Amino acid sequence: MIRKELSRSYQELSEETDAGLGEPAITEDMDEEDVDQEDAESSVLPDSETDRNSPPIRFSRTCLKNVFSVLLIFVYLMLMGVAVFIVYQTITDFKEKLKHPVMSVSYKEVNVYDAPGIALYPGNAQLLSCKHHLYDHIPPLENPGLPGENKCVTQKINYIDPFTNQTMKNALIVQGPRDVRKRELVFLQFHLNETKQDFSAIDYLLFSSYQNFLKSPNKTKFMQDCESSFSSWKFSGGFRTWVKMSLVKTTEEDGSESVEFRQETSVVNYIDRRSSTEKGDQLFFVVFEWKDPYIQEIQDIITANPWSMIALLCGVFLVLFKAADFAKLSVKWMIKIRKRHLKKRARELNHMS
Repeated sequence: MIRKELSRSYQELSEETDAGLGEPAITEDMDEEDVDQEDAESSVLPDSETDRNSPPIRFSRTCLKNVFSVLLIFVYLMLMGVAVFIVYQTITDFKEKLKHPVMSVSYKEVNVYDAPGIALYPGNAQLLSCKHHLYDHIPPLENPGLPGENKCVTQKINYIDPFTNQTMKNALIVQGPRDVRKRELVFLQFHLNETKQDFSAIDYLLFSSYQNFLKSPNKTKFMQDCESSFSSWKFSGGFRTWVKMSLVKTTEEDGSESVEFRQETSVVNYIDRRSSTEKGDQLFFVVFEWKDPYIQEIQDIITANPWSMIALLCGVFLVLFKAADFAKLSVKWMIKIRKRHLKKRARELNHMS
Protein backbone atom coordinates (compact mmCIF):
# COMPACT_ATOMS: atom_id res chain seq x y z
CA MET A 1 0.00 0.00 0.00
CA ILE A 2 2.82 2.37 0.86
CA ARG A 3 4.47 1.62 -2.49
CA LYS A 4 1.25 2.33 -4.38
CA GLU A 5 0.85 5.64 -2.57
CA LEU A 6 4.44 6.60 -3.35
CA SER A 7 3.90 5.72 -6.97
CA ARG A 8 0.68 7.76 -7.08
CA SER A 9 2.33 10.78 -5.45
CA TYR A 10 5.28 10.48 -7.82
CA GLN A 11 2.98 10.56 -10.81
CA GLU A 12 1.22 13.66 -9.49
CA LEU A 13 4.56 15.44 -8.93
CA SER A 14 5.77 14.49 -12.40
CA GLU A 15 2.61 15.90 -13.97
CA GLU A 16 3.09 19.18 -12.05
CA THR A 17 6.73 19.32 -13.15
CA ASP A 18 5.70 18.75 -16.77
CA ALA A 19 3.14 21.53 -16.53
CA GLY A 20 5.74 23.89 -15.02
CA LEU A 21 8.28 23.18 -17.77
CA GLY A 22 5.73 23.72 -20.53
CA GLU A 23 6.19 20.19 -22.01
CA PRO A 24 3.40 19.42 -24.56
CA ALA A 25 1.61 16.10 -24.77
CA ILE A 26 3.84 13.44 -26.32
CA THR A 27 2.04 12.38 -29.48
CA GLU A 28 4.81 12.66 -32.10
CA ASP A 29 5.92 9.04 -32.58
CA MET A 30 6.08 5.65 -30.97
CA ASP A 31 9.74 6.08 -30.07
CA GLU A 32 9.00 8.92 -27.63
CA GLU A 33 6.25 6.93 -25.96
CA ASP A 34 8.60 4.00 -25.47
CA VAL A 35 11.21 6.28 -23.91
CA ASP A 36 8.65 7.76 -21.49
CA GLN A 37 7.46 4.30 -20.62
CA GLU A 38 11.01 3.20 -19.88
CA ASP A 39 11.52 6.31 -17.71
CA ALA A 40 8.36 5.55 -15.76
CA GLU A 41 9.32 1.92 -15.24
CA SER A 42 12.82 2.86 -14.14
CA SER A 43 11.39 5.33 -11.62
CA VAL A 44 9.16 2.62 -10.07
CA LEU A 45 11.94 0.02 -9.69
CA PRO A 46 12.92 -0.31 -6.05
CA ASP A 47 16.34 -1.72 -6.68
CA SER A 48 18.90 0.82 -5.49
CA GLU A 49 21.74 -0.67 -7.56
CA THR A 50 19.79 -0.13 -10.77
CA ASP A 51 19.12 3.47 -9.75
CA ARG A 52 22.83 3.98 -9.15
CA ASN A 53 24.02 2.46 -12.40
CA SER A 54 21.43 3.79 -14.87
CA PRO A 55 22.13 7.59 -14.67
CA PRO A 56 25.78 7.43 -15.85
CA ILE A 57 24.84 5.11 -18.72
CA ARG A 58 21.93 7.30 -19.77
CA PHE A 59 24.04 10.43 -19.35
CA SER A 60 26.79 8.99 -21.55
CA ARG A 61 24.27 8.07 -24.22
CA THR A 62 22.87 11.59 -24.14
CA CYS A 63 26.36 13.05 -24.53
CA LEU A 64 27.07 10.78 -27.47
CA LYS A 65 23.82 11.78 -29.12
CA ASN A 66 24.59 15.45 -28.60
CA VAL A 67 28.12 15.09 -29.96
CA PHE A 68 26.81 13.15 -32.96
CA SER A 69 24.20 15.85 -33.64
CA VAL A 70 26.85 18.59 -33.49
CA LEU A 71 29.02 16.64 -35.91
CA LEU A 72 26.08 16.25 -38.28
CA ILE A 73 25.39 19.97 -38.18
CA PHE A 74 29.07 20.67 -38.84
CA VAL A 75 29.04 18.30 -41.84
CA TYR A 76 25.89 19.93 -43.17
CA LEU A 77 27.46 23.37 -42.84
CA MET A 78 30.49 22.13 -44.76
CA LEU A 79 28.22 20.78 -47.50
CA MET A 80 26.42 24.10 -47.68
CA GLY A 81 29.75 25.95 -47.98
CA VAL A 82 30.90 23.64 -50.77
CA ALA A 83 27.57 24.04 -52.57
CA VAL A 84 27.78 27.85 -52.38
CA PHE A 85 31.34 27.74 -53.74
CA ILE A 86 30.25 25.49 -56.63
CA VAL A 87 27.43 27.88 -57.49
CA TYR A 88 29.80 30.85 -57.52
CA GLN A 89 32.41 28.99 -59.58
CA THR A 90 29.81 27.78 -62.09
CA ILE A 91 28.43 31.26 -62.68
CA THR A 92 31.94 32.70 -63.02
CA ASP A 93 32.98 30.02 -65.55
CA PHE A 94 29.81 30.60 -67.54
CA LYS A 95 30.55 34.33 -67.80
CA GLU A 96 34.14 33.66 -68.88
CA LYS A 97 33.05 31.20 -71.57
CA LEU A 98 30.60 33.73 -72.94
CA LYS A 99 33.38 36.31 -73.24
CA HIS A 100 35.94 33.92 -74.77
CA PRO A 101 34.44 31.56 -77.38
CA VAL A 102 36.47 28.61 -78.57
CA MET A 103 37.65 28.47 -82.17
CA SER A 104 36.42 25.33 -83.92
CA VAL A 105 38.41 24.20 -86.99
CA SER A 106 37.05 21.57 -89.37
CA TYR A 107 38.15 20.35 -92.80
CA LYS A 108 35.77 19.71 -95.67
CA GLU A 109 37.04 17.49 -98.48
CA VAL A 110 36.01 18.35 -102.05
CA ASN A 111 36.74 16.95 -105.48
CA VAL A 112 36.30 20.19 -107.42
CA TYR A 113 36.75 23.74 -106.21
CA ASP A 114 34.93 26.79 -107.48
CA ALA A 115 37.35 28.35 -109.91
CA PRO A 116 39.07 31.21 -108.06
CA GLY A 117 39.78 34.54 -109.64
CA ILE A 118 43.40 35.60 -110.15
CA ALA A 119 43.78 39.35 -110.53
CA LEU A 120 47.16 40.24 -112.09
CA TYR A 121 48.59 43.75 -112.34
CA PRO A 122 51.27 43.40 -115.02
CA GLY A 123 51.80 47.11 -115.65
CA ASN A 124 53.92 47.37 -118.79
CA ALA A 125 54.47 43.60 -118.94
CA GLN A 126 52.59 41.61 -121.58
CA LEU A 127 51.00 38.19 -121.29
CA LEU A 128 52.73 35.72 -123.60
CA SER A 129 50.83 32.51 -122.83
CA CYS A 130 48.41 30.98 -120.36
CA LYS A 131 47.58 27.26 -120.18
CA HIS A 132 45.91 24.75 -117.91
CA HIS A 133 47.87 21.57 -117.20
CA LEU A 134 46.91 18.37 -115.36
CA TYR A 135 48.75 16.03 -113.02
CA ASP A 136 51.35 18.64 -112.14
CA HIS A 137 53.10 18.26 -115.51
CA ILE A 138 54.49 21.35 -117.24
CA PRO A 139 56.08 20.56 -120.63
CA PRO A 140 59.32 22.28 -121.68
CA LEU A 141 58.94 25.85 -122.88
CA GLU A 142 58.75 26.43 -126.62
CA ASN A 143 60.10 29.72 -127.89
CA PRO A 144 60.38 31.45 -124.51
CA GLY A 145 59.94 35.19 -124.79
CA LEU A 146 57.65 34.88 -127.81
CA PRO A 147 53.84 34.94 -127.80
CA GLY A 148 52.22 31.51 -127.41
CA GLU A 149 48.82 29.94 -126.85
CA ASN A 150 46.34 31.50 -124.49
CA LYS A 151 43.84 28.83 -123.38
CA CYS A 152 42.71 30.58 -120.21
CA VAL A 153 39.52 32.53 -119.60
CA THR A 154 40.69 36.10 -119.09
CA GLN A 155 39.19 39.53 -118.90
CA LYS A 156 40.69 43.01 -118.56
CA ILE A 157 39.23 45.68 -116.33
CA ASN A 158 40.24 49.18 -115.26
CA TYR A 159 39.23 50.71 -111.96
CA ILE A 160 40.34 53.41 -109.54
CA ASP A 161 42.51 52.43 -106.58
CA PRO A 162 40.15 52.27 -103.55
CA PHE A 163 42.86 53.56 -101.20
CA THR A 164 44.06 56.64 -103.13
CA ASN A 165 41.00 57.39 -105.31
CA GLN A 166 43.39 58.83 -107.88
CA THR A 167 45.45 56.02 -109.42
CA MET A 168 43.93 54.04 -112.27
CA LYS A 169 44.72 50.33 -112.02
CA ASN A 170 44.74 47.91 -114.97
CA ALA A 171 43.89 44.35 -113.92
CA LEU A 172 43.98 41.13 -115.88
CA ILE A 173 41.48 38.65 -114.38
CA VAL A 174 42.27 34.98 -115.02
CA GLN A 175 40.12 31.98 -114.15
CA GLY A 176 42.01 29.72 -111.74
CA PRO A 177 42.22 25.91 -111.50
CA ARG A 178 39.24 23.78 -110.42
CA ASP A 179 39.94 20.03 -110.51
CA VAL A 180 42.01 19.32 -107.42
CA ARG A 181 41.97 15.53 -107.93
CA LYS A 182 43.73 15.83 -111.26
CA ARG A 183 46.06 18.46 -109.80
CA GLU A 184 44.99 21.04 -112.33
CA LEU A 185 47.22 24.10 -112.50
CA VAL A 186 47.45 27.37 -114.42
CA PHE A 187 50.78 28.36 -115.97
CA LEU A 188 51.29 31.98 -117.06
CA GLN A 189 54.19 33.60 -118.86
CA PHE A 190 54.91 37.34 -119.16
CA HIS A 191 57.66 39.44 -120.63
CA LEU A 192 58.72 43.00 -119.95
CA ASN A 193 60.91 45.19 -122.11
CA GLU A 194 64.09 46.64 -120.65
CA THR A 195 63.30 49.35 -118.10
CA LYS A 196 65.25 51.70 -115.87
CA GLN A 197 64.13 49.85 -112.73
CA ASP A 198 66.61 47.76 -110.77
CA PHE A 199 63.92 45.25 -109.74
CA SER A 200 60.82 44.10 -111.57
CA ALA A 201 57.79 42.29 -110.15
CA ILE A 202 54.12 41.72 -110.93
CA ASP A 203 51.44 42.10 -108.26
CA TYR A 204 48.51 39.72 -107.94
CA LEU A 205 45.65 38.92 -105.59
CA LEU A 206 43.23 36.03 -105.26
CA PHE A 207 39.46 36.06 -104.71
CA SER A 208 37.19 33.12 -104.08
CA SER A 209 35.02 32.84 -107.20
CA TYR A 210 35.60 33.86 -110.80
CA GLN A 211 31.90 33.22 -111.57
CA ASN A 212 30.87 35.81 -109.00
CA PHE A 213 33.06 38.30 -110.83
CA LEU A 214 31.38 37.51 -114.15
CA LYS A 215 27.88 37.73 -112.63
CA SER A 216 28.58 40.98 -110.82
CA PRO A 217 26.62 43.91 -112.33
CA ASN A 218 29.35 46.36 -111.27
CA LYS A 219 32.71 44.72 -111.87
CA THR A 220 34.60 47.89 -110.97
CA LYS A 221 33.02 47.97 -107.52
CA PHE A 222 33.60 44.22 -107.19
CA MET A 223 37.34 44.59 -107.79
CA GLN A 224 37.59 47.55 -105.44
CA ASP A 225 35.96 45.47 -102.68
CA CYS A 226 38.32 42.57 -103.39
CA GLU A 227 41.38 44.78 -103.16
CA SER A 228 40.09 46.23 -99.89
CA SER A 229 39.42 42.76 -98.40
CA PHE A 230 42.26 40.55 -99.66
CA SER A 231 46.03 40.79 -99.45
CA SER A 232 48.20 41.14 -102.53
CA TRP A 233 51.47 39.33 -103.34
CA LYS A 234 54.24 39.59 -105.92
CA PHE A 235 56.24 37.32 -108.18
CA SER A 236 59.49 38.53 -109.67
CA GLY A 237 61.12 38.20 -113.07
CA GLY A 238 63.76 35.62 -114.00
CA PHE A 239 62.19 32.93 -111.77
CA ARG A 240 59.42 30.40 -111.86
CA THR A 241 57.17 31.07 -108.88
CA TRP A 242 54.99 28.14 -107.80
CA VAL A 243 51.95 29.20 -105.76
CA LYS A 244 49.99 26.50 -103.89
CA MET A 245 46.69 27.83 -102.61
CA SER A 246 44.48 26.73 -99.73
CA LEU A 247 41.06 28.08 -98.89
CA VAL A 248 39.92 29.15 -95.40
CA LYS A 249 36.28 29.96 -94.67
CA THR A 250 35.52 31.79 -91.42
CA THR A 251 32.02 32.12 -89.94
CA GLU A 252 31.63 35.32 -87.96
CA GLU A 253 29.52 35.75 -84.81
CA ASP A 254 26.73 37.45 -86.79
CA GLY A 255 26.53 34.47 -89.20
CA SER A 256 28.36 36.09 -92.12
CA GLU A 257 31.14 34.20 -93.90
CA SER A 258 34.50 35.48 -95.05
CA VAL A 259 36.97 33.71 -97.33
CA GLU A 260 40.72 33.91 -97.11
CA PHE A 261 43.46 32.39 -99.22
CA ARG A 262 46.58 30.96 -97.69
CA GLN A 263 49.45 30.09 -99.96
CA GLU A 264 52.81 28.42 -100.02
CA THR A 265 55.29 29.85 -102.49
CA SER A 266 58.41 28.24 -103.89
CA VAL A 267 60.79 29.98 -106.31
CA VAL A 268 63.03 28.25 -108.88
CA ASN A 269 65.66 30.03 -110.96
CA TYR A 270 65.02 30.11 -114.70
CA ILE A 271 67.98 29.20 -116.92
CA ASP A 272 67.76 31.68 -119.77
CA ARG A 273 69.17 30.10 -122.95
CA ARG A 274 68.26 32.97 -125.24
CA SER A 275 70.85 34.93 -127.14
CA SER A 276 72.32 38.08 -125.59
CA THR A 277 70.24 40.30 -127.87
CA GLU A 278 67.00 38.70 -126.65
CA LYS A 279 67.87 38.80 -122.96
CA GLY A 280 66.89 42.45 -122.78
CA ASP A 281 63.29 41.35 -122.16
CA GLN A 282 62.58 40.24 -118.60
CA LEU A 283 60.60 37.00 -118.40
CA PHE A 284 58.07 36.12 -115.66
CA PHE A 285 56.70 32.63 -114.93
CA VAL A 286 54.05 31.80 -112.34
CA VAL A 287 52.09 28.63 -111.56
CA PHE A 288 48.84 28.53 -109.56
CA GLU A 289 47.72 25.20 -108.06
CA TRP A 290 45.52 24.00 -105.19
CA LYS A 291 47.51 22.67 -102.27
CA ASP A 292 45.08 19.91 -101.18
CA PRO A 293 41.38 18.98 -101.50
CA TYR A 294 40.48 20.27 -98.03
CA ILE A 295 38.66 23.51 -97.27
CA GLN A 296 39.40 24.74 -93.78
CA GLU A 297 36.30 26.01 -92.00
CA ILE A 298 36.71 28.12 -88.86
CA GLN A 299 33.84 28.95 -86.52
CA ASP A 300 33.68 30.48 -83.05
CA ILE A 301 31.77 28.22 -80.65
CA ILE A 302 30.58 29.18 -77.17
CA THR A 303 31.18 26.13 -75.00
CA ALA A 304 29.00 27.47 -72.16
CA ASN A 305 25.76 25.49 -72.17
CA PRO A 306 23.01 27.26 -70.21
CA TRP A 307 20.99 24.04 -69.77
CA SER A 308 23.86 22.17 -68.15
CA MET A 309 24.48 25.12 -65.84
CA ILE A 310 20.79 25.23 -64.87
CA ALA A 311 20.81 21.49 -64.14
CA LEU A 312 23.93 21.86 -61.99
CA LEU A 313 22.43 24.78 -60.06
CA CYS A 314 19.22 22.81 -59.47
CA GLY A 315 21.26 19.94 -58.04
CA VAL A 316 23.22 22.31 -55.82
CA PHE A 317 20.07 24.00 -54.52
CA LEU A 318 18.54 20.60 -53.83
CA VAL A 319 21.59 19.70 -51.74
CA LEU A 320 21.28 23.00 -49.87
CA PHE A 321 17.60 22.36 -49.17
CA LYS A 322 18.23 18.84 -47.90
CA ALA A 323 21.14 20.03 -45.77
CA ALA A 324 18.98 22.73 -44.20
CA ASP A 325 16.23 20.21 -43.59
CA PHE A 326 18.63 17.75 -41.93
CA ALA A 327 20.14 20.51 -39.80
CA LYS A 328 16.66 21.58 -38.71
CA LEU A 329 15.74 18.04 -37.71
CA SER A 330 19.01 17.64 -35.82
CA VAL A 331 18.41 20.83 -33.85
CA LYS A 332 14.88 19.68 -32.99
CA TRP A 333 16.27 16.33 -31.92
CA MET A 334 18.83 17.99 -29.63
CA ILE A 335 16.14 20.18 -28.05
CA LYS A 336 13.92 17.14 -27.51
CA ILE A 337 16.75 15.18 -25.89
CA ARG A 338 17.56 18.14 -23.67
CA LYS A 339 13.96 18.42 -22.50
CA ARG A 340 13.82 14.70 -21.76
CA HIS A 341 17.01 14.95 -19.75
CA LEU A 342 15.61 17.84 -17.70
CA LYS A 343 12.37 15.98 -17.20
CA LYS A 344 14.15 12.85 -16.01
CA ARG A 345 16.37 14.84 -13.68
CA ALA A 346 13.33 16.51 -12.12
CA ARG A 347 11.70 13.13 -11.62
CA GLU A 348 14.81 11.76 -9.91
CA LEU A 349 14.97 14.76 -7.55
CA ASN A 350 11.33 14.36 -6.66
CA HIS A 351 11.80 10.66 -6.08
CA MET A 352 14.80 11.26 -3.81
CA SER A 353 12.88 13.88 -1.88
